[in-house]
Amino acid sequence: MQSITTKDGTEIFYKDWGPKDAQPIVFHHGWPLSSDDWDAQMLFFLGQGYRVIAHDRRGHGRSTQTSTGNDMDTYAADVAALASHLDLRDAIHIGHSTGGGEATRYVARHGAGRVAKLVLIGAVPPLMLKTAANPGGLALEVFDGFRTQLAADRAGLYWTVPIPFYGFNRPGTPLSEPVRMNWWRQSMMGGAKAQYDSIKAFSETDFTEDLKSIEVPTLVMHGDDDQIVPIADSAMLSSRLLRNATLKIYEGFPHGMCTTHAEVINRDLLAFLRA
Repeated sequence: MQSITTKDGTEIFYKDWGPKDAQPIVFHHGWPLSSDDWDAQMLFFLGQGYRVIAHDRRGHGRSTQTSTGNDMDTYAADVAALASHLDLRDAIHIGHSTGGGEATRYVARHGAGRVAKLVLIGAVPPLMLKTAANPGGLALEVFDGFRTQLAADRAGLYWTVPIPFYGFNRPGTPLSEPVRMNWWRQSMMGGAKAQYDSIKAFSETDFTEDLKSIEVPTLVMHGDDDQIVPIADSAMLSSRLLRNATLKIYEGFPHGMCTTHAEVINRDLLAFLRA
């Protein structure tokens, strides 16, 4: 397996497919998944001639099951270490959900001279938690509930989350057991401590200033039936904070639309990348 070792000794697993002289696309996965969640996109863009790269965030997938460093600053620093190791230039970074937060912080703090474009898909920025300054966010009790369930029965929690994640609880949307099992498989590969800590990272990190500082063209994609990251307090706000944003809303699409509607998402991503 390919991996890099960060300054604190964490091994970050990554995939790197395609011509090394092609424009790179770096994919950032959501919580509590792994780089495998990007299979439909990596294979598609590999076929379009791009170099496609995806890593397992620390504590997730095949990377080290860390007990420390499970925060957005460290996640972004890990990506910076990978980008430096591979000497990535003119890269396109695509982040889904928690990965959208990771990609946002990476581009804002480490991306100078290396990043061409950014894509945020069902992403958590600018801030998921309800605060006085963010009244439309979700209450702390929602995330405390996730932590309680994870600590009590991680396997059970991960068996139920895919239902709203992919919109399988909506009329006319049949449950796909293979998709559900693949989500569970990826999630159970990671470490419980890192995934527990990551709930705080994705829910309480404020990306407002990161978004304001990003100058590269950014595509913000979000389903209006996203039950995990509600669109009103995420994409609608992020697209206004970014300097050079294009907002694309998908009627009826769920949080996991990169899987359920891969053909549509891939088509629109390709158009943005080629523009």
